Amino acid sequence: MRLDLFLKASRLIARRSLAQKFCDANQVKTNGTKAKSSREVKAGDEIEIKKGNRLTTVKVLQIPAQKQVAKHDAANLYEVLSEKTLNDDLLN
Repeated sequence: MRLDLFLKASRLIARRSLAQKFCDANQVKTNGTKAKSSREVKAGDEIEIKKGNRLTTVKVLQIPAQKQVAKHDAANLYEVLSEKTLNDDLLN
């Protein structure tokens, strides 16, 4: 499954177009490298998402069979490994 579709399906990012913008702005990394929205995601991958001054790292547990996932099932797609608040001096 494409990265932007996974981010939307898992509800880590609200919309696919927003997920694409995050990827284009280098705010998303997979397995430690910058990721394009078209990158294929598989179980076991680690995804880092930088939203403002928050850095969230998740591990992909499973890939959904469909693009649409029920809200209560979305959290089962990933495991949160860490959530950090970045200092202003680290942002630059």
